[in-house]
Amino acid sequence: MRKPKDWGQPCPNPACMHSRRMKLGNVSAIATYLTQSGKRRIFRCHTCATPFAATRETVFFDLRTSEEKVMMALKMLLVRVDLTGIGLVLGVTEETVLAWLRRAAQQAEALNRHLLRNLPVTQVQLDEMWNFIARKHACETDTAGESLPDGEDGRQGVWGSVAPECRLMIAAVVGPRTLDTATEVVAATKARVAGIPAFFSDGFTCYLAALIAAFHVVTTFARTGKRGRPRLPRCAPHPDLVYGQLVTQKKQGKLLTLSTRVVLGAARLTHLGFTISTALVERVNLTVRQALAPLVRKTSSFWKDRERLRQRVVFFQAFYNVARPPMSLRPPLPLHERTRHGAMCPRWRERTPAMAVGVTDHVWTFRELLTAKFEPLDSQSISG
Repeated sequence: MRKPKDWGQPCPNPACMHSRRMKLGNVSAIATYLTQSGKRRIFRCHTCATPFAATRETVFFDLRTSEEKVMMALKMLLVRVDLTGIGLVLGVTEETVLAWLRRAAQQAEALNRHLLRNLPVTQVQLDEMWNFIARKHACETDTAGESLPDGEDGRQGVWGSVAPECRLMIAAVVGPRTLDTATEVVAATKARVAGIPAFFSDGFTCYLAALIAAFHVVTTFARTGKRGRPRLPRCAPHPDLVYGQLVTQKKQGKLLTLSTRVVLGAARLTHLGFTISTALVERVNLTVRQALAPLVRKTSSFWKDRERLRQRVVFFQAFYNVARPPMSLRPPLPLHERTRHGAMCPRWRERTPAMAVGVTDHVWTFRELLTAKFEPLDSQSISG
């Protein structure tokens, strides 16, 4: 007996009992049609009889531009090309490119939400990368140099958390150098990792308060029956929390001293045998700065809007994790697998950070990154 083919297409009808569910045999292909990008399929859900296109709920849905041009524009956004250059080469307006970027950022957020869950990482490095939007200087700062939440500050930071053992970008947040932004990036990291990894950062003071807010234990005291106000609950850092800082002192841009400081969990840090370092997250910051044109130092293509910066950083995070294999993660190919392809004889197997951490099993193509579909989180397992 013939079984229905698994097309990997969920029913988009929210009223259907199989809405956004896949691999249930309720979707079949019924027709094809031609577009500028080639032949596309039309599917139908047998449960609710809803027809839908293959590009439904993807970056390419309801676009009159060919897929190749859209992918070319989005690729150029990730290789240090500004909006004016993209519009000149492809013959489109900047508003059109920004509309495509908005769709790609929404797709990247969905991908991060479904793939980056329960990550088995043992240590996390935190850092923020300086940048500005519309203006370079700040009007008001406190004594520690931190931006005030209600100040008109043009300085914005690209905050990130990276797992050094697999080179994975766990979280990427755009915001000023404040405690609220530090709390946001630590909370996003906590939601995506399993357990309590060891955290390392520079000497920024707000990280400690953000980590305690995310990883803590509350001790309550029973009433004694005596007169007077009862003791309030006490909040203390979690006993498994490890936090170390790599403190640098500079003068006129030159490094004077470099020292390490264990803030929390000295005994557990010694037992784990980790070294306090932020080298990898600094290297990832350099990769991001060299990939996005407005982040390059001493450039005229600076950011004018914070939301555009956030969209571009989130899109690059998804691309870096699943479709950009770094050289430091590639394992050598066995001798019997080194087959020659013309003049090329590969010696290494490409591996992305998502493959290294175990959430994917292959290097994603750029089109796969833009068209991937997922089931709702409440209807799939953590490993799915």
